[in-house]
Amino acid sequence: MPRPSRNLDRALLDAGRELFPQRGCAGLSVREVAEAAGVNLGMFHYHFKTREAFLRALLDGVYEEMYARLEVAAARPVASDDPVEHLREALRSLGRFARAHRALLARLLADALSGDAIATAFIRANFPRHIGMIHGLVARAQEAGRMKPLPIPQAMAICAGSIVAPIIFGGAALDAGAFPPAQARALQAVLLDEAAIDQRIDTVLEALTLPAPARRRAPRTRGAA
Repeated sequence: MPRPSRNLDRALLDAGRELFPQRGCAGLSVREVAEAAGVNLGMFHYHFKTREAFLRALLDGVYEEMYARLEVAAARPVASDDPVEHLREALRSLGRFARAHRALLARLLADALSGDAIATAFIRANFPRHIGMIHGLVARAQEAGRMKPLPIPQAMAICAGSIVAPIIFGGAALDAGAFPPAQARALQAVLLDEAAIDQRIDTVLEALTLPAPARRRAPRTRGAA
């Protein structure tokens, strides 16, 4: 008997991503996901067995997409291999991902804060990975004399509070319609536009970094012109 197309599991996961910001872990219904994907319940259970397994696959897929982009950004060649520039690229990657998925991330954090077991287990299993990568980039910049010798968690908290927090929490307030239209448009520009995110990254790195050490000139040899 031929195996059902893998396109069906992709369709189910895509539908789950669309529904998750409104439903969260507790409210996401197997039937609703299947209907949104145009897939019958039998195929849902064939691919994922349980609702809990589906939620884990959905969240894992989002996270792996983010982490893969982060790895590429952190390793991207930069001028003089400056560790601050590697950190800047990583923060830009995180900022853009948070912007694109802000509603899903806000709901995930809300679920974890409310004690949902799936959301909490997911965060515990995965967040240390990207936090560890950023920790390593900050440590490298400090070792190179390019960042102020703050405790690394403090430096990371400054970055997160300046860059990601406005996207997640400001974005959630905007998506909820908490502001009049004119004010919402103004806040959208200063919180969520890519240029605004880059400006916050530049500002926070300017505050945390030290000037690049001057290169020593090679000693002149006798007889040199």
